[in-house]
Amino acid sequence: MESETWDVVIIGGGAAGLSAALMLGRARRRVVVLDAGSPRNRFAARMHGVLGHEGLPPAELLERGRREAAGYGVVFRTGSAERVEELPRGVRVSLTGGGTLEARALVVASGLTDELPDVPGLAERWGTSVLHCPYCHGWEFRDRRLGVLTTSPMSLHQAELVRQWSEDVIVFTAGAGALTVEQERRLRSRGIRLIAAPVVEVLGDGDRITAARTADGETVALDALYTAGAPTPHEDFLAGLGLARSETPFGGFLAVDGMGKTSGDRIWAAGNVVNPGANVPISIGAGAIAGAAVNAALVAEDFDTAEASAEPWPEVAPADYWERRYADAGPVWSGRVNAVLADIAASLKPGSALDLGCGEGADVIWLAEHGWTATGIDISPTAIQRAREAARAAELPEDHARFLVADLAGVEADDRYDLVTASFLHSPVELPRREILRAAADRVAPGGHLLVTSHAAPPPWSPHAAHGLRFPAPEEEVAQLALDPAEWETVAVETRAREAVGPDGKAAPLDDAVILLRRR
Repeated sequence: MESETWDVVIIGGGAAGLSAALMLGRARRRVVVLDAGSPRNRFAARMHGVLGHEGLPPAELLERGRREAAGYGVVFRTGSAERVEELPRGVRVSLTGGGTLEARALVVASGLTDELPDVPGLAERWGTSVLHCPYCHGWEFRDRRLGVLTTSPMSLHQAELVRQWSEDVIVFTAGAGALTVEQERRLRSRGIRLIAAPVVEVLGDGDRITAARTADGETVALDALYTAGAPTPHEDFLAGLGLARSETPFGGFLAVDGMGKTSGDRIWAAGNVVNPGANVPISIGAGAIAGAAVNAALVAEDFDTAEASAEPWPEVAPADYWERRYADAGPVWSGRVNAVLADIAASLKPGSALDLGCGEGADVIWLAEHGWTATGIDISPTAIQRAREAARAAELPEDHARFLVADLAGVEADDRYDLVTASFLHSPVELPRREILRAAADRVAPGGHLLVTSHAAPPPWSPHAAHGLRFPAPEEEVAQLALDPAEWETVAVETRAREAVGPDGKAAPLDDAVILLRRR
């Protein structure tokens, strides 16, 4: 297994891991499942509450799941993970006993262990007559003598649940601490018997409990005993990654979003390793969601990589490309004003303004709302239509926020503006950038300003970032414009850092190249 590379490694072959594997296998991903073979519910003879599989042995569900996933090319390895490292474009899983697996993404579905109270006779009957979940096993012990061995104040909620399945319920309260008068009254109100003495031994016949003996010598006859062990997630192999945690009543667990994504760029998690209360159906659903989310992330990455390495669009006219860009999608931009424009324009006396490549009009609308008479031009009719609709929605007069479909260098030569701005005038198809910006400079009135804002580097989430795409430095842009210094003075030629939110919802730093020139 040395240095094998996969699309996805799944750690854990229980219900959540197999569900994720099935989704990813059907999505034609190369998937390997690393399974230690110790699912949480291995002590139970039957599963209950699992639609379509009522009463099925847990081992049989896993056998079916492995067979189904293997039918789509999923590979299974017996073993456990010792350490996970994040790579620039993936993860490396070091295996206990040696060997590594590398993948583009990781799904952690390694489950947990229930650390039971140290009471003789308890662990031997776990999953048969010493139980945790009444939804899973309550029906089988309905109307019987049921005990609840408390381990924390949370156990009182378990006691209330158990009462639904039987009128004969005894709660051993020592593990919950001293009960308040109100708590005792609430439990006794439905006929629950309370015993304060600690349980020192569980008695039984084989795997069937018959009684619990307390520290004061009382023997309490029982047919089943419910308790809640301390859930300990199997995640030591993630130590050192600094993944975000969420606090639960059971302690700290890995924090995930609604799709199972952790704070790691390429790590998802599902099942009991993140949710100790998840039963089999919940774990199956969480695994399916995580598997689909991983595939969607890899699909996006595949397209990003292909797009970054694709040949440019030499046969597509700029106007045709940008019209497709807008017409084939919903709103393209955020609707928020460019931060550099807002900062600089706020320091200038409002007058007339021209925005080249205005897109859907956010900058022009902001200028109009702040006292400028602003005109935006773009080569995409769809973008201009959206800009006009946005201006109407903002209730701006047409002569304060005007939009035109025009060539970027084609504004009437007699028009002059107090501020001419071009923000992020970049294009995957060839645009005569230097000619456009020189024409923009010609539209600046005496005493007016030319503001050009560009990317100083590709955004971190862009596929171009990984391919070393370079943008001109602001000083290079000024040199390329070759404006007469006798006619123009430099106000700012600099790189500005700002925080932005990427497509994944995470904040990331961006660098903007800023040129601000004033016509003398």
